[in-house]
Amino acid sequence: MAKKSITRRWITNNLGVIVLILLVIELAVIYAVQSYFYNSARQYLESKIKAVNAVLTRYASDPGTNLSAEIRSTLENFSDKDKMELMAIDCDGRIVLTSSGFSSPDYLISMPDYDAAMQDESSYGFRNSRTENGERIMAVTMRIDSISEEFSAIRVVASLETIDDAVSGFVLAVTLAAIAVLLLLGISDLYFVGSILRPIREINANTEKFAQGDFSARINQESEDEIGELCAGINHMADELSATEAMKNEFISSVSHELRTPLTAIKGWAETLSDMSKDAVEQKTPQDPEMMQKGLHIIVGETARLSEMVEELLDFSRMQSGHFPLQMDTMDVLAELGDAVLIYDERARKEGIRLIYDEPEMLPFVYGDKNRIRQVFINIIDNAIKYSDAGGVVTITAEAVDDSNAVRITVQDTGCGIKESDLGKVKTKFYKPNHTRRGSGIGLAVADEIVGMHNGTLDIDSVENVGTTVTITLPAK
Repeated sequence: MAKKSITRRWITNNLGVIVLILLVIELAVIYAVQSYFYNSARQYLESKIKAVNAVLTRYASDPGTNLSAEIRSTLENFSDKDKMELMAIDCDGRIVLTSSGFSSPDYLISMPDYDAAMQDESSYGFRNSRTENGERIMAVTMRIDSISEEFSAIRVVASLETIDDAVSGFVLAVTLAAIAVLLLLGISDLYFVGSILRPIREINANTEKFAQGDFSARINQESEDEIGELCAGINHMADELSATEAMKNEFISSVSHELRTPLTAIKGWAETLSDMSKDAVEQKTPQDPEMMQKGLHIIVGETARLSEMVEELLDFSRMQSGHFPLQMDTMDVLAELGDAVLIYDERARKEGIRLIYDEPEMLPFVYGDKNRIRQVFINIIDNAIKYSDAGGVVTITAEAVDDSNAVRITVQDTGCGIKESDLGKVKTKFYKPNHTRRGSGIGLAVADEIVGMHNGTLDIDSVENVGTTVTITLPAK
């Protein structure tokens, strides 16, 4: 299929309409100018023949005046003979006298204006016509048969050549002006379309690079209009995609490392226990119960850790695909929070971290999925312990917010904290503010999504090297 050029479509549509408009305007202006010149010429001829008729009428009113002689004298002394010709026509319709002195032919010539004047009660006739040699003329005839027995009418004739030349010059000037306007519009349109197409071509070239995974290309923002905003938006999109791609790669690397660690431990201790069992059978010696117990404990612990990471990845995958089901029901937040605290109580003690839980007597019930809410609590408490060192304190509180009919759970630690530059990104998928601590970087994003699905909020306040406070607010039922 042939490629449809925006430039061609723009010029065809835009200039086509402009050409049509200019053509209509030009024709209207030409018609108006032509009508103005012709009407002015006609009025001038009419004024002259009326003036002559007035003079002849005055002569006719004097009984002692020879009217025929006065008519000849008037024609011979006609002041505008250089501009027009004054004629006297006899009763047979022949031109017998002219102001130029030329004699008329013996045969009758066509004079539509004379015919009209002789047939019209107003005794007046006007025509634009052509002479026998093709010259265009304007003629006005006025009857004088009421004052003269020898002459039937007087006639004034002027050539239209000068007027036609003036109109033709004007038409040429208007046409050249229209062509100049079209050329200017064409040049400006090409420049305008080019200013649009340049960034569009650059956008197209860069989006192809983006599609291939290269997010390093950027588009030059040449203007501050909508095209410039589009370029800035695509550049911002490329920045975000680049950052997301980097976080994704880092996430894959981190998850691979996190998965490799427990797998390595499980494999190592499984091989150790297998060798111990094999040696015991071959050498018929008793197995070391303490070593066996230690190995099994590590295998069970690493398997649980591995299962937790896999479940976290599955949750994230379900969330991305929009298939993250919630089993909503009335639930007791304190029960789920207490279970989460109990899960980490022993671990915190082993790592030398003091876990303080100030449990209230009663909290309003919440409408939600108790398993998912417990998952959120586990994730937040796990992060608090994970990012705290030995001797640190993790404080957990729960309270009712009377003014907003909600439940607020706060988990505060005295760990390493989060940099201010990283604070706004910690809930972003794949993001890990601290690469020295274990974790995939999606647990907090999953927790924030779960809380959001319960119409709640998850807020994080942190100061580097001081500690972090996570506040979960859920609407009460």
